Amino acid sequence: MPMEKTFDPAAIEAKWATEWESRGLFRPHRPDATPFTIVNPPPNVTGALHIGHALDNTLQDVLVRYERLRGKDALWVVGMDHAGIATQMVVERQLEARQDKRTNYSREDFIDKVWQWKAESGGQITGQLRRLGCSMDWSREQFTMDPHFTRAVVKVFVDLHKKGLIYRDKRLVNWDPKLKTAISDLEVETHEVQGGFWHFKYPLADGVTLDDGRDYIEVATTRPETMLADMAVAVHPEDARYKSVIGKDILQPITGRRFKVVADEHADPELGSGAVKITPGHDFNDFDVGKRAGFKPGEMLNMLDGDANVIQTSDGLIPAEYLGLHRFKRDGVDGARELVVQRMKEGGFLIPHIDKDGNEHDAEPRTIQTPFGDRGGVVIEPWLTDQWYVDAETLAQPPMAAVRDGRINIVPKTWEKTFFNWMENIQPWCVSRQLWWGHRIPAWYGDDGSIFVAETEEEAQSQAGEGIALTRDEDVLDTWFSSALWPFATLGWPEDNPPRDEEVAAGTADGGGSQPSTPLEAAAPLHHPSDGPPPRSGEDRAQSLLARHYPNDVLISGFDILFFWDARMAMQGMEFMGDVPWKTLYLHGLVRAPDGAKMSKSKGNVVDPLGLIDQYGADALRFFMAAMESQGRDIKMDDARLAGYRNFATKLWNAARFCEANGISASTSFEAPAASLPVNRWIIGEVTATVAAMETAFAAYRFDEAANAIYSFAWDRFCDWYLELIKGSIDDETKAVAGWVLDQILVMLHPFMPFITEELWTGLGDRADYPLITAKWPAPTAARDADASADIDWLIKLVSELRGAKAELGLPPGARLTAHFPASLKGRTDKLAAQLDRLARLEAISFDPAPAGASAQLVVEGETITVPLEGVIDIAAERDRLSKALAAAAKERDGLAGRLNNPSFVERAKPEAVEKARADHAAKEAEADRLTAALARLG
Repeated sequence: MPMEKTFDPAAIEAKWATEWESRGLFRPHRPDATPFTIVNPPPNVTGALHIGHALDNTLQDVLVRYERLRGKDALWVVGMDHAGIATQMVVERQLEARQDKRTNYSREDFIDKVWQWKAESGGQITGQLRRLGCSMDWSREQFTMDPHFTRAVVKVFVDLHKKGLIYRDKRLVNWDPKLKTAISDLEVETHEVQGGFWHFKYPLADGVTLDDGRDYIEVATTRPETMLADMAVAVHPEDARYKSVIGKDILQPITGRRFKVVADEHADPELGSGAVKITPGHDFNDFDVGKRAGFKPGEMLNMLDGDANVIQTSDGLIPAEYLGLHRFKRDGVDGARELVVQRMKEGGFLIPHIDKDGNEHDAEPRTIQTPFGDRGGVVIEPWLTDQWYVDAETLAQPPMAAVRDGRINIVPKTWEKTFFNWMENIQPWCVSRQLWWGHRIPAWYGDDGSIFVAETEEEAQSQAGEGIALTRDEDVLDTWFSSALWPFATLGWPEDNPPRDEEVAAGTADGGGSQPSTPLEAAAPLHHPSDGPPPRSGEDRAQSLLARHYPNDVLISGFDILFFWDARMAMQGMEFMGDVPWKTLYLHGLVRAPDGAKMSKSKGNVVDPLGLIDQYGADALRFFMAAMESQGRDIKMDDARLAGYRNFATKLWNAARFCEANGISASTSFEAPAASLPVNRWIIGEVTATVAAMETAFAAYRFDEAANAIYSFAWDRFCDWYLELIKGSIDDETKAVAGWVLDQILVMLHPFMPFITEELWTGLGDRADYPLITAKWPAPTAARDADASADIDWLIKLVSELRGAKAELGLPPGARLTAHFPASLKGRTDKLAAQLDRLARLEAISFDPAPAGASAQLVVEGETITVPLEGVIDIAAERDRLSKALAAAAKERDGLAGRLNNPSFVERAKPEAVEKARADHAAKEAEADRLTAALARLG
């Protein structure tokens, strides 16, 4: 059936997405092939496809399709993350909408509601990834709460605990009072908040005074409410103002608590008064000062509960009027901060701020860098609690060594410095979260506080002994703890071989994370809830999937999760597998708005990739992402480029229709057909060069260079030149060569534009049993024919020069002109006479000297071809037109240059205005150069 006249992306995308997956073509059975493995960063089960996902998954799919075409056993692991905080928030919001709440349910009942939500609404992103064309092994789709994955998580926790690499400790954590859980440093965002800087008098006790006679030390703070739990005042040991009072007592005005003046280098003599109030239970720096001063974490005072409301400290010294107040004003109601300031002012202990006009204020206005939870959206409170920690410093050593010795190759290399800086200064990793949804920590407590860590409750009871009552830890593990196991737990670890569907897993200590007894997913199979990744049909059970596919070959990741996920995968992989998780870590940039700004919902500049697919097609979006992905750079959205790549797909479609109409069909040969005509020998050589360029680019992870190589060849060399060169002379040799070249284009372009290439591959020949997705990558053995390449390249340059001259001189493209060639080119012009006549539109070719008068001089590879213009155009009028246009272009060019040379404009104008001025200047400069060349042609 003839091809459709119009290219319709939507129609072919839906067809091929279903066809590929239903036939198992995303992972053909290749047990003897070289494995290639990549794992997809598991999106949150709550997530929807955003433009960053589109970039990340496009790059992964490009690599997977490329390696599959090269004959490898390409496994792209896919799945979703249970997203502890995000998922629990979604379900709790649903309850709130019904005037209900989580605490109205038992833990088990609430977990059942989460599973119900997942069955009904979770995982929409998997369908969206299919729309993008992601050729993942969907038959092995995983979920971090699957039983087999839970077993792996529990085993890792228990084994790390046995090795002393997981421990329980009382430390300060980032506490989110809204979510009522600890979060990691990486989940904290810093925002600028307008606040105050208060100065207070802290009286010295027992009649002690400073050398200047003052009986108090001045301290300043942005958080006055924390003085309710102050335990010291720190001064620098070499600060002469305070040396005489080091070791003396302070009498805190509100609580009456006595505490010492301690010497610590944390206090900066040049900052404020040089004295710092120390609240070790509510400030990270103060926590360290407190430890150096001799306070044990268990002795440090805590003045807040999980809601950040004031509670009584262990010494009972906070006055009753503060108890129950929120830490600061909330919903218009004053909190502890406001009351503290009021009472300190009333007692004469507030030192007012005097502004430049002499007016008095309680505090100095300050812009304060304030920590917020990235999900809860409220100010984070440093809070002293018992939590579980991973000894990240110890686990970080092998990955750092692997990067240094090249076992892990970070691309671009510029990210190595950032990687080492974080890893060398890594802090203990708090992995416990105060949630219900997630992998419950496999630890049990005896009545005396003894801790028993085990994979099952039976093992814990065995450790404790008969008759000892045990209570399970209520907390769950940080989501990133489980996703750190993704490169090997998805391959069946620790069993080594993943169980089959019919094999039932033994119970584990997953606690609140186990699936409900009712198979909820049956009603909405957005995810295949298996006990382990299901095997492919015909898979050899004796062959270990883990041994075959670990380490993975490459991880493609946004740089923004380098520490959240990538580094932690390296730690856990090397600890439990004894080898790196992947050989290459490729870090791409961000996708930004057209003006270079970071996308955010608050700015209203977020782009929906599904909307772009609807508008331009998935192939165009994918090609845009790959072509714009230049190592180390962010990508700016550009609708014009997207439209251009859609036009590229349309051009390829029309080229295929031209071939079909002229009897050119699918090739029957993997090798290049025999060719005698220069134009055919030339295009075969161009294929060879393009394959080599793309392979070099892929080896270096230069997605942009690979994309641009096939784009340039397909659009420029094949569509614009080869098809034009063969028009009117398509013999059997040319049909065979053209069909072969078009096939090679489809194969090379397939990783970037899978939908249109598969459609054309199938439409041009009867090869339903040989789909493009599992075809062979080109491996042409034909050498580039130097003579043919020289001839055709010369012809293309000549025709381009002649077309350019016509355009500059205002002549119609079809105008036939006489050209005078040097005698040395006679052999070449004779050989290419037919193409010269049709493409160059030359009325006559002469080897006599050109007549005197105005003419256009075309210089091609050092030889000058002269085209007389007398009688063809009005030379004087054309020279006048060009001169006026040149003067206008030069004026605009020089005006823009003046603006750009003005430091005031460059420094003060908006970046987008400066960028536009530079682009306009470059355009006017090019226009002026073109007009100058046109005038020069007139002589």
